[in-house]
Amino acid sequence: MSVASRTESQFRNIQKDARSWRQDIHKHPELGFQEDRTAGKVAGLLAESGLDVHTAVGTTGVVAVLKRGAAEQAIGLRADMDALPIQEANTFEHRSVHDGVFHGCGHDGHTAMLLAAARQLAGSGEFDGTVYFIFQPSEEDGRGALSMIEDGLFERFPMQAVYGMHNMPGIPAGHFAVRKGAIMTSEDIFVITIRGRGGHASMPDRAIDPVVIAAEVILALQSIVSRSVAPQDWGVVSVTEVLTDGARNVIPSTVTIKGDCRAMSTNTQELIAARMREIVAGITAAHGAEGSVEYRNDFIVTVNTADETAAAIAAAREVAGEPAVDANCPPCSASEDFARMLQVKPGCYILIGNGLDGHCGATLHNPNYDLNDEILTVGADYWVALVEAQLPAR
Repeated sequence: MSVASRTESQFRNIQKDARSWRQDIHKHPELGFQEDRTAGKVAGLLAESGLDVHTAVGTTGVVAVLKRGAAEQAIGLRADMDALPIQEANTFEHRSVHDGVFHGCGHDGHTAMLLAAARQLAGSGEFDGTVYFIFQPSEEDGRGALSMIEDGLFERFPMQAVYGMHNMPGIPAGHFAVRKGAIMTSEDIFVITIRGRGGHASMPDRAIDPVVIAAEVILALQSIVSRSVAPQDWGVVSVTEVLTDGARNVIPSTVTIKGDCRAMSTNTQELIAARMREIVAGITAAHGAEGSVEYRNDFIVTVNTADETAAAIAAAREVAGEPAVDANCPPCSASEDFARMLQVKPGCYILIGNGLDGHCGATLHNPNYDLNDEILTVGADYWVALVEAQLPAR
């Protein structure tokens, strides 16, 4: 039974179940690689639906297999399960019961959508081939996808393509946005250490003041994007922390500068890292100090492949209608661990609107955010439409 032929009663049942699952997961959030309760609930519901369930994939990941017909074609659908280390400010009944842990990015909803799609496809889906339902841990810190891949995700569950989805406040509820090519940025973390010579605040001539040097470095970092990255490219360099070992009347010996960089291409990533090292080396040398840069690539650019993006657009249009699908949306400045899977397999990452107002319009990672339960069935229907189009029944 396709999405189009589903009865109103079946729609209400799917909506009710998905809402119940989502709110329960929201109420009991778990951080990356600690999703034991969530993974157990996911595995149990998938088993109830008759799927072949594999647990502990990449630590706490879950993969379920649904095969129908004789076709060898297979695709993967991925949702993330982890929460954030944020104190929730909401007061509704399904608010987090764990202080300092909160589903502030909607992974509870992503999980519920994929569970609902699995149940519908297992019960009445019209397709020929294999669907792998991938429930990933630890997306927020960029470790979960690689953990599953290193645990043999694509060898144990061979698929030709893999797809992901994320809700997005600021887009009308149930609308979709996607683009071919780079859709989400890389994220790199840097730690700059400047070592001078500390001393008495009243005798700066006897010191090598790392605070003054750090100030020059911070200002110079702002020239990387404006003067080294080409205008048609895209990059962000943000200093987010400055720490010293000084005191009120003590010139410190060491200053630590921490921050975050974003880019839409590997070339820009590498350019930012190289220019940062040159700036730190040059300025510290000019002052007779020492400087070092630790630069870590946490997230790579999320790149959608052409054929799979076309398939995602077609499925979204079938579910939401052509006017509700932006097929060439601007790139998003956030980063996504799903990029690691797209580095191995072709696929597409699509955004589904969470709404414009209230909790649903609050930005991701905001203490007042909540996923819009009204989009759960739209998201599940998208997955079903995608499967039935990519694995057509014979």
